[in-house]
Amino acid sequence: MANFKEEIEKRRTFAVIAHPDGGKTTLTEKLLLFGGAIQVAGAVKSNKIKKSTTSDFMEIEKQRGISVATSVMGFNYRDCNINILDTPGHKDFAEDTYRTLTAVDSVIVVMDVAKGVEEQTKKLVEVCRMRDTPVIVFINKMDREGKDGFDLLDEIEDKLKLTTCPLSWPIGMGQTFKGVYNLYQKQLNLFSPNTKYGNILGFNDINSSELEKHIGDDAAEILREEVETIEGVYPSFDKEKYLTGKLSPVFFGSAVNNFGVKELLDCFIEIAPSPVNFKTEERVIDPYEDKFSGFVFKIHANMDPRHRDRIAFLRVCSGTFQRNTNYLHVRKDKKIKFSNPTTFMASKKEVVENAYPGDIVGLYDSGNFKIGDTLTEGEILHFKGIPSFSPEQFKYIENADPMKSKQLAKGIRQLMDEGVAQLFTKNTNNRKIIGTVGQLQFEVLQYRLKHEYGASCRYEPINLHKACWITSQNETKLSEFIRKKANYMAKDKEGRDVYLAESRWMLESAQTDYPELEFHFTSEF
Repeated sequence: MANFKEEIEKRRTFAVIAHPDGGKTTLTEKLLLFGGAIQVAGAVKSNKIKKSTTSDFMEIEKQRGISVATSVMGFNYRDCNINILDTPGHKDFAEDTYRTLTAVDSVIVVMDVAKGVEEQTKKLVEVCRMRDTPVIVFINKMDREGKDGFDLLDEIEDKLKLTTCPLSWPIGMGQTFKGVYNLYQKQLNLFSPNTKYGNILGFNDINSSELEKHIGDDAAEILREEVETIEGVYPSFDKEKYLTGKLSPVFFGSAVNNFGVKELLDCFIEIAPSPVNFKTEERVIDPYEDKFSGFVFKIHANMDPRHRDRIAFLRVCSGTFQRNTNYLHVRKDKKIKFSNPTTFMASKKEVVENAYPGDIVGLYDSGNFKIGDTLTEGEILHFKGIPSFSPEQFKYIENADPMKSKQLAKGIRQLMDEGVAQLFTKNTNNRKIIGTVGQLQFEVLQYRLKHEYGASCRYEPINLHKACWITSQNETKLSEFIRKKANYMAKDKEGRDVYLAESRWMLESAQTDYPELEFHFTSEF
């Protein structure tokens, strides 16, 4: 039993989130580099060498230089098993990120020193705050000119509503960047652009005259003043407050230069939570329970285009998951066993015999799973908090190659299960409408249908304001609404009723005329 407990305490499962171009994928890659999981960091943006970062493994990501699907990578560092979920920063793929945040125990938010808090960061941190997820902030690109450290902390407190606590502090920035002072471990880390990790010195007394020798008189004076301010103004680090989401440590560095990343990682494995409790509709699941339970938070088709495989990503929540063991698929009420469950190192996969709470396991899926599905040893459980959002952009999808209608139907079905977009079928003429949160998803869908399923599609415009799910206790009123609004009614892929409002005014008047109906803007109801 002690062994099981130790395994759980070794696990750290977290997501890296940021606005596009904040340096998130670069940071993920440097963490892997420190963990010895990869030997060389691929220059993300460098097309000259045609290397892409380890975590961006889909063809379209390599072409665009952006992450569109969440990838999972595991590595060991100082006796901890670390699972990083690298999420797409681009807002058109926010939904994938929101769902990923349901499967992690803590989060690292990456910010660009020059840009500060950006729109997308705000939305993602809101999701973390709703769930009280512990957040660490990493302020990146210190080797470039940017905003003043204190201004950034104010901005984080003001816009993200996080209480900050600096655990490292920059010495200069841009041209004058000398390094960081690690307040947590009382160390000086001196920056030199051409070394692997900078030059780390134990430095307990910041008032000693040794400081001048390393960073010069002016920088030493400024650093002492700033550290005094920090100690006077900001709360000292309190692990309990961090774990309940009430205090966020802040680190400074430059991921592309491997700088400040080690401090972040060393502190992270000391303070970050091991696997936490999960809420289900029935009860709270404790990771230390004997019986296995877990849920699917993501489905990814064609991770290897040569083999038409779909992989369901399962977060283990309690007990031990074992290969070749029968588990109950709660929604389908049937037993399934898995002969080759895998763990990930981006697109490299290894078969795993057993997995513990906090681990992310890939299950080969022939169409059994949907996002949010639960596996248990027999108990009926439904995990909460894995929503689909009401889409904001719509197009009719048409088959551009009549010879390939089967491939198209299959491709659309599988990609919808993956949560790339949502499909609505109109009641009156059975025309198919694709709804997405962002424009880019239409391109990704078209690209993947072509390259992974050999099917061509074209889009036709349709003018819609919102799609919302409708339910009512009053069957008569519901039927009347569906009959009267027949032209605007559709079914989603689960066969639920969806109202397609052409304008805000139409939606509002429908809500006023039919107070007995409930209009839902996420699929969790």
